[in-house]
Amino acid sequence: MSGVRYLRLLATQLRVSLALGMQYRWDFLLGAVMTVVWTLVGLVPLHIALAARPPVEGWTYERALVVVGWFTLLKGVLEGAVNPSLLSVVDQIRKGTLDFTLLKPADAQFLVSTARFEVRKVVDAAAAVAIFAYAFTKMGRAPAPADMALSLGLLVTATLVLYSICILVISAAFWVVRLDNLAYLFNSLFDFARWPVTVFKGFWRIVFTVIVPLALMTTYPAEAMLGTIAWRTAAAAALGALAFGVVARAVWKRAIGRYTSASS
Repeated sequence: MSGVRYLRLLATQLRVSLALGMQYRWDFLLGAVMTVVWTLVGLVPLHIALAARPPVEGWTYERALVVVGWFTLLKGVLEGAVNPSLLSVVDQIRKGTLDFTLLKPADAQFLVSTARFEVRKVVDAAAAVAIFAYAFTKMGRAPAPADMALSLGLLVTATLVLYSICILVISAAFWVVRLDNLAYLFNSLFDFARWPVTVFKGFWRIVFTVIVPLALMTTYPAEAMLGTIAWRTAAAAALGALAFGVVARAVWKRAIGRYTSASS
């Protein structure tokens, strides 16, 4: 199956998700409004911790807002494009009905990853842009074009890491059927990504940089946008993201080899 056909399939899945979402327009609008509300509520801890106070590990309130912007954007990716599709796979594995996906003439990982989208979560992207605009207005400058390009490149690596971690979690369902708590645990850990990783010390900085690389998801893109990231760090982030993707793909292939359908 060619890349063009996969793009057409993705476009079809997006159209179906949009049509399903717009069937209940008030629910769609209410969900969008609640997204904005929760984004504003999420800014409160940062405001309390850093507004009108000395910088923490070099992070002023305005600079830390850029990290929150990336967190908001990645949260939209997680809840709008990753979780809706992948979490339903756990139920299919439990019931033994994943056959309907595996028998289709397309890559199974692609199909389970694009089965459903929450289109209303695009509001998170708009909220992230608003946070970026506010933060840089407070700083009295705009991001340089080269810094903006690098931050967008790191957005790709951040999305790949986020997606790969979710694939690893879902793949574990082939061995441990009940994975609800593990999925909730990751979502809880992801909330720490709203803070710059350098505010953590010792063991927790290692955890959020290497084991669950939250730094790669939000802090590094923020540093790139601010023009403070080292090129060596950006290159290491890209290589780390590729490694996560390769490992996730290998684990997924091994996991579906263990799958036993309801008819087996």
